[in-house]
Amino acid sequence: MLPVGSPFLPVFLCVACNDLVASGRDRKPNALVQVAVIDPHKQHLVSHACTEIVEANKDPLFLTGVTFPSEYPASPETLVKLSVYDAKDKTQESVSKHFLLCMCVSFLGSATFSVGDLLRAKDERLTLSLRSSDGVCTAGTVVVSRLKMGEMEEVDVDQITTDIPSQKVRLAGCSFKPSCCKAQKSLEFIPINLHTQRMRVTCPKKTDAFYDIVTVGAPAAHFQGFKGGGLQRLLSRYEAEKKSTAYQCIYYSPEHTAKAQEVLNIMSLLQPLITRLVDQLLQAAHEHSSPGLRDALKHLSDKTEQFVHTLKDELVKSALLALHAAQPGYVSKNQKSTRAQSQHQEPLSLKHQDTIPHHKEYDEEEWDRLWANVAKCLNCVIAMVDKLQEEDNTKQDPVPEHQLADVITSHNPGDWREQLCPLVTRLKDCVMEVVEKAKRAMTFVLLQEAACSIPQGFLLQQRRDIVFSQALAALACGFVMRLYAGMQDKGFLRQLHLVGLVAQFESLLSTYSEEFGMLEDMEVGISDLQRVMFKITEAKSDDLSDLQPLVCGRRDHFTVEVPLPKLVFHTLPEEIKEGKLLRVFPVLFNVGINEQQTIAERFGDISLQERINQKNFETLEAYYKSLSEKVPLECLPCFQTQTDIKELLETLGQNVVAKKKKNVEILWTAGTICRRLNGIRFTSCKSAKDRTSMSVTLEQCALLRDEHQLSKDFFVRALDCMRREGCRIENVQKNIKCRKYAFNMLQLMAFPKCYRPPEGTYGKVDS
Repeated sequence: MLPVGSPFLPVFLCVACNDLVASGRDRKPNALVQVAVIDPHKQHLVSHACTEIVEANKDPLFLTGVTFPSEYPASPETLVKLSVYDAKDKTQESVSKHFLLCMCVSFLGSATFSVGDLLRAKDERLTLSLRSSDGVCTAGTVVVSRLKMGEMEEVDVDQITTDIPSQKVRLAGCSFKPSCCKAQKSLEFIPINLHTQRMRVTCPKKTDAFYDIVTVGAPAAHFQGFKGGGLQRLLSRYEAEKKSTAYQCIYYSPEHTAKAQEVLNIMSLLQPLITRLVDQLLQAAHEHSSPGLRDALKHLSDKTEQFVHTLKDELVKSALLALHAAQPGYVSKNQKSTRAQSQHQEPLSLKHQDTIPHHKEYDEEEWDRLWANVAKCLNCVIAMVDKLQEEDNTKQDPVPEHQLADVITSHNPGDWREQLCPLVTRLKDCVMEVVEKAKRAMTFVLLQEAACSIPQGFLLQQRRDIVFSQALAALACGFVMRLYAGMQDKGFLRQLHLVGLVAQFESLLSTYSEEFGMLEDMEVGISDLQRVMFKITEAKSDDLSDLQPLVCGRRDHFTVEVPLPKLVFHTLPEEIKEGKLLRVFPVLFNVGINEQQTIAERFGDISLQERINQKNFETLEAYYKSLSEKVPLECLPCFQTQTDIKELLETLGQNVVAKKKKNVEILWTAGTICRRLNGIRFTSCKSAKDRTSMSVTLEQCALLRDEHQLSKDFFVRALDCMRREGCRIENVQKNIKCRKYAFNMLQLMAFPKCYRPPEGTYGKVDS
């Protein structure tokens, strides 16, 4: 069933391929897809866009989606051609509209479809066979699907905005976003350099021990930048501005929003139609065709009357008034009268009078006059056509000889087009004027539901969605990892359904320059994770595809469903099997350690870091209190260190209020408490590549020292070995294709000593 309304549809395409055959049988293709639109008039291909290259994969999923260019907007009749290539030159920067000219590629196959076919397909998804250049051989299949970004004609505004983050998460799937792509717009919903890391410690006389951690780049809107600050500052500023303008949201019912969309659709159809009918009327006038004139006028009258009838709806008038009232400095006709009366009673000073924004006055009857002008213009056109036809009839009728002289002197028919042109031009101008105002009014109605439920406004909410999406992906990853690790621990499972889990995020961002804004973004994103609940379900099968977490819900409440294999699922407590929602308690602790933090501590402002640490300490303390009331502390894991959790909390509380520079003991103590509480550990810096690597390796060596008798004499050697040969240097290679941490000697002089890498492992490189 195709959407009703405008013939031009908002369409966003996602593309994937299956079973591609490479140009060489001994290799997998480096696939990319060129998208072309077939020009409906000239019937030739118009190169439009290219996906990114997916290397060495015969079943690639492309993250680069496709929208349609303004010169060829999508309609059901639009034809699209997808051409799949094997890029032997894998330089991704070379991909462009004209990639055939600048890359060494081999054509694999192509497929063509219409947008209408896609919209009619089940789940709006097509699987097409790729045909080789000879049109005979099958080179695999291409799967094209429509990603619903929330079209106005199908869902209401709140659904539009709330569906976007979870759809982006699902679109990303298991794809990896390297640190060098952190500011890439097409990947902005995907977390940066997200990894899980497990250290396994084996001992002949003891059970193996596992220590898990999730590393991820700071959840932040890197593409949008941080010139105006991050979310925390932007939200505060917005709230202040909203209060200063006394702005209030207006509630419109679903019937109102449906009516507003109907008005927009009708106008988008009728306005260009009226323009075409006007042109037909002028053409008939030019040809001096009375039948053509009558026919064009009849259609023009019908459509213009329908147009006027639509605009007479009370919703349009009230929405225009509300739109004007929402603007600063608005003065209504009634307010002006009241102000004039008050001036007689209490004269205003000249300064006060100068501040009255008279240019913003709005007459509530103005809208009625506007649509009435359209009707008046139509009447003038009708009257002129009647006059022209009457004159034409008079000219054709025989005239008595005694009246002939009077007719000759009084009748000067002239050019019909010339006489009609000013009137129809005025009609078109009036139609355009009311269309512009009505569009603004109806768009205002459609935006109000979202504005009422999202006080931050659309741009801020988009930024918040981006940050939340990154944080949610990391949290889901950590939860699943922690769940599988604790499946045999009855105490952990009891804690999970009775209280929930603490998710402790460690951040190494500075409170200076851009990283200040990143930290503000991260603070809001981590806090928003309080709205996430987890639900354990029984998987349909043991296939990997059926074991993937599923995100569902709306912006004010998300649920992450985690499917488990049947045998594993049935070992869980009844409360979890019955679908009880499981809570997480996100906490964030930040201590900047680089040279920018040195500047912030000496000359800048570290109050953001102090406030974050104090606030989240209180959250962690409240979680421990709730846990100790509901779960016996014997259920918590045993550690070699005998320090009581309560003592650790006291130490943490003292550190968060201590005026100590680069007090990394806050991070160490918070991390220890998290592990003692069965929590989920996360570590972040800007890209989770360099400072994060120093922190993770330090934590692992500390665990070996405190829990597994690593001699203090070997501590530094073990630390250097992990940083030089371990998986963290592999992570650097994976991100930037270079086995060097992005530090220089001057930067490292500002680092706490235990966060400095060994000689030969660092050098200034692009991150």
